[in-house]
Amino acid sequence: MSVLDNFDTWKEFLHDRLNQGQQQGLSQEVVSDVAFQIGGYLADGVKAKNEQEQILADLWHVASEEEQHAIANMMVKLVQNEK
Repeated sequence: MSVLDNFDTWKEFLHDRLNQGQQQGLSQEVVSDVAFQIGGYLADGVKAKNEQEQILADLWHVASEEEQHAIANMMVKLVQNEK
């Protein structure tokens, strides 16, 4: 099963990777940039496997680049605040 099959699994995976990056000394700016790049990759290159992913992809496609950065940053905050 892929981490993208279930939105909660995806958030847990993202949370774990975020913690690893922070423990290795990644700055918030780098985390934000990586989240933006991952968001673009997922929106453009990966078929949504659930309703949450489809909503995020739809929002990503109608957003300006500045708004896409905001979406990526909100996903980071979401997983940071859940654990």
